[in-house]
Amino acid sequence: MAAKKTVEPVTDNLKRCAWCGSDPLYTKYHDEEWGKTVHDDKVLFEFLVLESAQAGLSWITILRRRENYRKAFANFDVKKVAAMTADDVERLMQDEGIIRNRLKIKTTISNAQLFIAVQKEFGSFDKYLYSFMPHGKPFNNQSSTFAVSTPVSDAIAKDMKKRGFKFFGTTICYAYMQAVGMVNDHVVGCSFK
Repeated sequence: MAAKKTVEPVTDNLKRCAWCGSDPLYTKYHDEEWGKTVHDDKVLFEFLVLESAQAGLSWITILRRRENYRKAFANFDVKKVAAMTADDVERLMQDEGIIRNRLKIKTTISNAQLFIAVQKEFGSFDKYLYSFMPHGKPFNNQSSTFAVSTPVSDAIAKDMKKRGFKFFGTTICYAYMQAVGMVNDHVVGCSFK
């Protein structure tokens, strides 16, 4: 059963979606990034890396390591990540600033290679993603419950799996869509909707 969406007042007289609580890092992410539409492939790749790393973990765990991921993965330069080698995997396995999961690290590299292939096929990763969106535009979700997937996230995840992407099932895909503003799930009453 999905949780009810709620709005939580905060000390600065603004109302925020309850999920971000009062952690300053979480509220900054909520206020400045979550649900804001992104069309820049570099940022789309960054969130692909971060959301894939988050699989099985909490988002705040990854958000707290974001700068370490930026350093570890060449400032999210997709071409540099795609060119990483087995030696890089071993080096990253020693990096305490990221999640040291061999499969996730290797997947980041292979997902970068697949990301580039999608860019070549569609002209950009953004064009690929928006080819799944109704009318090619982001949408607002006015539901009173948190969705964990939608038919659009199902379709994107299924196609990406067929292309070889890993750690990007429909639930991670939907979280990704929220993060990059393909869907705006800020609750009614949130000052940042």
